[in-house]
Amino acid sequence: MDATPALDVDPLLDDPATRIIVCCGAGGVGKTTTAAALGVRAAERGRKVVVLTIDPARRLAQSMGIDKLDNTPRRVKGIDETAGGELSAMMLDMKRTFDEIVETHADAERARAILENPFYQSLSAGFAGTQEYMAMEKLGQLRARDEWDLIVVDTPPSRSALDFLDAPKRLGSFLDGKFIRVLMAPAKVGGRAGMKFLNVGMSMMTGTLSKLMGGQLLRDVQTFVAAMDTMFGGFRTRADATYRLLQAPGTAFLVVAAPERDALREAAYFVERLAAEEMPFAGLVLNRVHGSGAPQLSAERALAAAENLDEVGIVDQGAGNAGVRDSSAPSPTAEPTPDETSDGQGGSEGQSGTRTVEQLTAGLLRLHAERMHALAREQRTRDRFTALHPEVPVTEVAALPGDVHDLAGLRAIADRLAAHEAVEPVESDRSDQPVGQPTPGPPVG
Repeated sequence: MDATPALDVDPLLDDPATRIIVCCGAGGVGKTTTAAALGVRAAERGRKVVVLTIDPARRLAQSMGIDKLDNTPRRVKGIDETAGGELSAMMLDMKRTFDEIVETHADAERARAILENPFYQSLSAGFAGTQEYMAMEKLGQLRARDEWDLIVVDTPPSRSALDFLDAPKRLGSFLDGKFIRVLMAPAKVGGRAGMKFLNVGMSMMTGTLSKLMGGQLLRDVQTFVAAMDTMFGGFRTRADATYRLLQAPGTAFLVVAAPERDALREAAYFVERLAAEEMPFAGLVLNRVHGSGAPQLSAERALAAAENLDEVGIVDQGAGNAGVRDSSAPSPTAEPTPDETSDGQGGSEGQSGTRTVEQLTAGLLRLHAERMHALAREQRTRDRFTALHPEVPVTEVAALPGDVHDLAGLRAIADRLAAHEAVEPVESDRSDQPVGQPTPGPPVG
């Protein structure tokens, strides 16, 4: 099979036309680390970068040496700024972002009424899709400020990576839904006649809703809707504007995946969805790819060598007692005498040391065989993805021996990201299990 096209990260980061990079993919594949590593590399190559993360874990703050990330971009210390770049980072505060929108687009009295409304407090803290929508809002705010020339976005750890793209439409559907329109109806109907006509149907509906929701909750919702009425159009307008921003040429989507079946299946679905939505797609980051220091030694040969060492341990013993056993002979389990130990006879230290080396070598060979089997599984999984999407540029990031917890670790990830080596499949000595040779990297595990 021909090599897949290589994803060259540095030209993407260096291009001043690239203003937004969105890292997306299934949960747990390393989106946050990838976004942070891209931010560090871009800043140290001269870009003015802000990384927006929506990951509730605090790993990004820890790796960048910041005590706490919040809704305000904070400058990252320790970045090499000799090329003229700088790096800031922030973590989305969903409720605070919603509050800022209300405070910006409503007068003081109405804003206070909204912020104190119990239904609003529940909506802003946990309504389905609110986090993804607020991530879009914050992205639009950062881009409008024009303070940074590159924004790197770490998408929310949602059940589906597609939630980030669907959130604006879902919120728009909610705001345009029949439920909201019914609750807004009394404010829309003018005059006493209109209200009298409407009250007949409204009383029946509100009676039912009161039983389902509770009378106080229904009143909270109606108060919220009345206060937010003038802002609904603004939500839709900004959501549409941010969606168009994501489709613009200055945006690049990177799909992050691990070399696992479920993660790559999600990645393939996302690639297809991005194409359907006409989103600018840059390529696939295949994260945590395992390597081997001896890829030429197959799993089968390693296991055979380990078995040979074990067999030597079984048959290559001392002469023993071949004849009739003498009851006066020392027990084979008895401890060797000092003379036996010192003159190298019987259970000598030399034999014990040799046996220990053989056992250790056999164990290492078995570990190598397990690693080669893992490499074969990863390669087959990757081959299935590239067979479906041979046009997708790929860069493989070798797994590190430990977790990333500082800027040095992020730079190591960034170096692997920028290696952009196309991976050539290689043949193993078993035709049914082609073994890939991933980008060289330190052994893991």
